[in-house]
Amino acid sequence: MSAPADAADQLRAFGLTYPEAQLKSPWPGHADLAVRDKTFAYLSVAGDPFSLSCKLPFTGAEAREMPFVQPTGYGLGKSGWVTASWPDGVADPMAMFRSWIDESYRAQAPKKLNALAPAPAP
Repeated sequence: MSAPADAADQLRAFGLTYPEAQLKSPWPGHADLAVRDKTFAYLSVAGDPFSLSCKLPFTGAEAREMPFVQPTGYGLGKSGWVTASWPDGVADPMAMFRSWIDESYRAQAPKKLNALAPAPAP
C-alpha cells in the first residue's frame, strides 16, 4: 500500500500544533518543521515519495530495526536522526509517525516550550 497523497501534509499540520512550531524551507522543495529555527522533522513535499526524518533520542534504536527506516543521511544519523519511507503491513503508521514527531519536537525544543506542549498520546 502506498502512502496517502496527503500523509506528509497531515503530519506537517500535526507538527504545527506544537508551541512555536513553524515551517522552515531552507531550500526549494522543502517544507520542514522547526522550533526556534531548529528543525524537528523533515517531510516530503507533494510529488515526491513519502519520507519523514525525525530525531529520536529514545526510540531511534527500535525504529532503525524496522525495514522501512534507516539512519538519516548527511551525518544526521550519527546524532539520532532516522528517515522512514511509507511502510507496508503497518496497520496505522500515522500514529507511529505522530509519536516520532512528538519525540523529535521535545528533543529540539527548549524546556520552556516542552512544558507548554500537549501531553504525548498514549
